[in-house]
This record gives sequence, C-alpha cells and structure tokens, in this order.
Amino acid sequence: MRLFLVAGEPSGDRLGAALMAGLKTLVEEDIEFHGIGGPLMQAEGLVPLFPMEELSVIGLTEIIANYRRLARRVTDTADAVIGWKPDALITIDIPEFSLRVAAQVKARATHMPTVHYVAPTVWAWRPKRARKMARSIDHVLALLPFEPPYMQAEGMSCDFVGHPVVTEPQASAAEIAAFRAKYGVAEGETAILVLPGSRRSEIERLSPVFGEALRPVLARHPQAHVILPAAPAVAGMIGERIAGWPGRPHVLDPRGVPAATFAAEKRAAFAVADVALAASGTVSLELAASETPMVIAYDMSWLSRKLVLSMLQVDTVTLVNMVAGSRTIPEFIGEKCRPAPIGAALNRLLEDEGARIDQLDAMALTMMRLGKGGEAPGLRAARSVLSVI
Repeated sequence: MRLFLVAGEPSGDRLGAALMAGLKTLVEEDIEFHGIGGPLMQAEGLVPLFPMEELSVIGLTEIIANYRRLARRVTDTADAVIGWKPDALITIDIPEFSLRVAAQVKARATHMPTVHYVAPTVWAWRPKRARKMARSIDHVLALLPFEPPYMQAEGMSCDFVGHPVVTEPQASAAEIAAFRAKYGVAEGETAILVLPGSRRSEIERLSPVFGEALRPVLARHPQAHVILPAAPAVAGMIGERIAGWPGRPHVLDPRGVPAATFAAEKRAAFAVADVALAASGTVSLELAASETPMVIAYDMSWLSRKLVLSMLQVDTVTLVNMVAGSRTIPEFIGEKCRPAPIGAALNRLLEDEGARIDQLDAMALTMMRLGKGGEAPGLRAARSVLSVI
C-alpha cells in the first residue's frame, strides 16, 4: 500500500504520526508513506518531499506575502502525488495549502481517493467552505463529535475519530521531580506556563503582549517561575523575542535534544504549571488533558482580524469551551488581546480556587467527549481511512 500524506504544522504532524501508527497496526502488508510531515511522521516512516516548516505561515496577510512560494509548492506537491500514484492522498489540516493540492490532484486523477483529516470549522465561520471542499475531498476525519453532519450535508462521508490528545502520555512523578530539580522549581512555588504559538508570525505578534501581561502577575507573585517550551521551528527566535520579559523565563529548547527527552520535559512543565497563558489553538486541549488552568489569547494582522472576526458565528474560539458547552476558559481575541486584562485573568486563576475548579470540571468533560477511555483516535482514524480506499 502506498499513501501520500500532507501535514504542515506540529499539530498535524502529531495527527499524521498517530494515523500512520494505526495503519501499520491494521494492515498486514507493507505500507509506503511519502509526502510532507515533521519529525513524528518521519519517525513512522514518512519519506519527506520538502521540510514541513516551509508551510508554517498563518493569516491572510502572511499567505499573500508568501503566495508565490506557496503556489509553487502546491504544484510541486500535486505533481509528486500524480507521479508516485499512491492508493490515496491524505491531507491533514492547513486547508489553505492542502486543499489546493487535493484540488489539483483530483482534477488530474479523479479516481484517486482523497481524505482530509480535521474538518474545517464551518460551524464557527465561513460555512460554505464545506461545499467547496467537497469538490476535491471524498472523506473527512473529524476531531470533534458534532462535526460529521456538516460534512455529510455537502456530500462527503465523515467519521468522528476522536482527538489524539486523549491518549497522549501525561508526566510521571519521576519526570516532574527531574524537571523541578533541573529548573529549580520547588514544590509549592508558583509556576506560569507561557505558550505563544509554534509559528513565526504568532511569536512576532504575541510575544510582546504576553511579556507585558506577565508584569502585573509577577508584581503580585514575584517568586513565580515563568516556563516557556519552544517549538523547534521557532526556538532560536523565542530567545530574541523574550529578552525584555520579566521573571527570567526558563526556555525549554528542543534543539539538539532527543525528541523523547524534550517531550518528557514538556509534559513535566505542563504538570508543574499552576496556570498557563496560551495562544488559541489545539494547545488548549493539551492543557485540558494535563489539567492545567489556562487563559487563552490571540491576535492577527489588522486585515485578518477584521475579516475573520466579522465572519465568526460562535461566541468562543477555545475548544474546551466549545466541547464542554461552557465558557469557563477566559479568552482575549483580536482587539481584546491586551496585556492588562490578560494579566488580571491570570491573577484571578492563581488566586480564585472556584475559578480553577470550574475549569477542571470543563476539562474533564471535554476529555470524555473527545474519546478518553475508548479506542485510540489514531487507530479509529486508520479504520476510517481503510474503509474508503
């Protein structure tokens, strides 16, 4: 069996790796994987076409600025798919890129099954995206339980396969002890986890706001430790952007560190943290899995902000709030992404036990609804893919 996979960011790399592992479990014959993916997918056997980091742009203005390069890579990728003749094309998230690849492939090889992993958020904004997507995608793997009807209404088959976050390992006591010893975070001392994103554009925009938001928190909790895990693609940039931050942050740098070692250290950081300040995205589910109370903040370029926020059909963008049907996670999006209110929300979480308990309840409900305790999502996704090949 030959499968071509396309992922363009760390969260997609995790999804792709879990899917590949599930396929290898279910299929007796050898499977060849070609395409675009990060270190986790490559560890499962993916032969990369080009580095996944080339696709790490976000927002309308960033896409426009990189349009020529991305358009060339779309064509390069579609040509590679057609030339290799896989049994299916599986695109994972990054719809701005991957759905363009699928469209070119479908136009030249109508018989080739196309699968897209992560349903577009048509329930949140731009509902017509599903109809457009149906022209080139046959089957969808949904992460959220309420998504399949939206896809099926436009003629695509769709299965809810759960979210891999529910099976990701949590920090062990030994990992937590090792982390505390290495970074000098004693038991009982306050720890603040800061996650400003995994893309360069996110770091550029959010790091000044996040740094200023920490000032009123550290004014009231001067001994607090600030912990900042860095994504590989932006690790060097992180050090530059936080030079003026208060609190002498502990930066967790994955460069030159075995992937398993860094993953264990990051798990421990999540477990040690009393509160997290994070960019909007799937990281909210990782925090929920580790039971880390959080504040979510995000901003975009002026043009992207105006377009996206004007089209929103929901009153929250935080996945924990959506899945749990609650609004316990405070979020500061667009014009609301400002240091003072973010800092006040962090202080409240550190000092108000009731607010922390409300979040923990919402997190537990979210994990249950995403499939915790059931068959691994990667395996469910693999079964779904095999059903349409």
